[in-house]
Parts: sequence; C-alpha cells; structure tokens
Amino acid sequence: MALRLLSKTYWRGTQIRFRRPVEGVIGEPVAIDAQDGARLHGNWWVSARMPKPRVAVIAAHPRVDFSEHHTFPDLLDAGYGCLGANLRSLNNDADCLHEKLLIDIAAYMDWLKQRGVEKIVLLGNSGGGSLFAFYQSQAKTGPGERLAFLPDGRPSFLDRTEMMAGDGIVFMAAHAGQGRIMNEVIDPSVIDEGDPLRTDSALDMYDPANGFLEPPAWSRYQPEFVARYRAAQIARVRRIDDMARALIADVVKAGKRRESDEFSSLRPDAQRDIRRREAFEPMMLVYRTMANLHYADNSLDPSPRGYGSLLSPRTDLMNFQRLGFARVVTPQGWLSTWSGLSSNADIAKTGPGVTEPAVVINAGRDLDVYPNTHSRLIFDTIRSVDKQYWNFEDALHYFEAAEGEEGNPTLDALMAKLVPWLEERFPL
Repeated sequence: MALRLLSKTYWRGTQIRFRRPVEGVIGEPVAIDAQDGARLHGNWWVSARMPKPRVAVIAAHPRVDFSEHHTFPDLLDAGYGCLGANLRSLNNDADCLHEKLLIDIAAYMDWLKQRGVEKIVLLGNSGGGSLFAFYQSQAKTGPGERLAFLPDGRPSFLDRTEMMAGDGIVFMAAHAGQGRIMNEVIDPSVIDEGDPLRTDSALDMYDPANGFLEPPAWSRYQPEFVARYRAAQIARVRRIDDMARALIADVVKAGKRRESDEFSSLRPDAQRDIRRREAFEPMMLVYRTMANLHYADNSLDPSPRGYGSLLSPRTDLMNFQRLGFARVVTPQGWLSTWSGLSSNADIAKTGPGVTEPAVVINAGRDLDVYPNTHSRLIFDTIRSVDKQYWNFEDALHYFEAAEGEEGNPTLDALMAKLVPWLEERFPL
C-alpha cells in the first residue's frame, strides 16, 4: 500500500472555518492596538437575537487564523458571543514570542469588557491551549511578580500590561506546549546542524536496525532505545539553545562596543563592522523535526490514531522536507516558543495557575497530540476544582471529517456536550 508524502486531510483540517451555515449572525471586524502598539485584527460574532451577550468565548492560536473557528456556529446558536482573536504572529511564527502574544490577548480581553461582556471563556484549541494557560498564569500574578524578561534576556513588559484573567478555559485537542512538541519531534540523530544529512545511525528512529519497519507497518522500539533516543533529543535541543544564545550574545556585545568610550577612536572600517554586527538579525535553520517515536510505534502512548503525523504518513521522508515544525526561526523565537527547555509556554510551568472551570478534550485519533503525553498531563497539572476530561475516540486533531465521511459527526458530538457545559457554568 503506497502512502502519500503530504497528508490528504492536512489542508482541509487546518482550514479553520465555519463548517455549516449559521443564520441570524452579525459579524464585525475588530482592529485594535495592543498596549505595546502592535496592530491586531480579529472577528467578533454575535447572534442577532442577542447582540450584546453577557458571556463571550475567545479563541486564539499563536499562528493559525481562528477568526471563523469551527466551534462558533453552535456557540452562536446558543447565544454566546464569539471572538476570533488573531495575534501578531498570524501565519508566521518564525519570530513568535509567546510573552508578546499575552499582550495581544490582554488587548482583546479589555475590548470585550468594554463591549459589556461580563464573563469570558478561553477556547484553547491546539496551540491555543498552552497559550491561554500561559496567559492565565500571568494575568493572575501581580504585575511586579510577572516574568520580567523574555528567554532571550530582553524585557517582557508584562509588568506594564493590564491583564484580566478569563473565567473558564477549554483545552480542545491542545498540546502541552510547542516546546514540548519540539522535544518529542526533533531528530536526535543529526550530528551537525550545518550538515543536516549527517546521521548517527545508532540514534536514527528510521533505521531498521533500531526497529523501524517500512510504513504503514507499525514499528516497535525497545525501551533501552527509547530512553537513549529521548535523552538525545533533549541534548540536541540544549545544543540549539546554546547556539541561539551565542548568536544573541554576539549582537549584544556589538551594541555594547558601539556605546563604549573607545568606539569613536576606532578606524572607520572597524566602526562599520561593529554597526553591522549590532544591526544583524540572525536566522536559524532547524532541520529534521519530524521524528517522534509515536509516529511509527503506536504502543507508545496507545491510542486509535493512524500512522504518521498531522502533516504526513511518511514522516521518514517528510523529516527531510522543507515543511516541518520550527524549520526557520530567529534565535529569540526558538527560545520563546520552540525550545522545550527555555519556553515559558509550558503547561508544567503554567498549568498550576489555572484554577477556573476547565474541560480537557482529547481527540483520540490525533496524530500529534497524545492522551497521556499531552491531554492527561494538562488535566493532571491544572488546579481547577471543577474540571472534566472528555475523550472523543474517533476525533481527529481539528475535529474535521475523516476522508469520505459525511458531515462532521465528531464536531457535532463535541458541541452537543460543550454547549451544555457552558450553559451550566456561564448562563446567558
């Protein structure tokens, strides 16, 4: 059986849009400025019969357009206001700084309050889950106790940002952080970041000598290999962290030299070199980030998922393609978003700050978010007294229809349960 390189359902699944007609709805474009001046654009949706709702649901993601999120039609039919809050890194997370995205969310929260909304529920779908958990943890911390600096050392300005916390949170097929994803998918067999084809075969999950079988046959990796592999993944992330910090340090060093008393006495060519080094904005290429053992071995964190990843059923080949996680990033973006060692948007760090009513929704057939590695970890880490765990065994990551399937049965089943959950806790 031949397998495609790029998943057939990838583009359909990631088209976040209304999946059925919804009548009697008013849509309004939202254009606001975050407190640091970043311009933001989203969509505000209300039911014509309830144009000024007391309760709103806000959906956001670090880079995906959630302005027409597929949960909104049922929420609007129930009378809830829906805000699709696009952030400054929309469609491009090469320089995504999660700390800055919190400032964006704060601006949208303030906009909702100014519209008369009394209760706000945070809808954290996919990467939105760890983003909103990070937001809640900081919003509920006093300004003087918030994270003062980005992982790259620059001021975060969170201490100067007015942040109101949400009143409830929904983790929908949410992972525990983009950095945690990277820790799982990065290929530890890469020997040289400058020569990405050089491979340590002893750490290559796609080498038959380590247990790999030709797709779509499931592989079985031995516990000793799994332990070595995971440790080597963390070691590679740490090496890339060191590279990122070294690149940043070179720019900072040049800036200090330009500001020093000796600068004016240097030759013109030396001054020019220092100015260029200070102005330099380095980029990093992170190759081979489609190497999660879970892709090929379904005995690791078992679930009814299919073979491969959200992007591809041939991850052994997609691992060498341009499309992949964190392929092109700035050093700052790597540290803030993609490093599982340095990112602050990590549920282990932020989950204890979530105490509001919460529901964690696991999509059983998800190809990149797994029940124990992510969904159960989120559920066990958050400190909400009122929390529930829902498993939709047949659901894909975006609750999209499976190939050849009519309608959206898993999304319909989810909304039939989610709307009553909201109505019980946040009546209109």
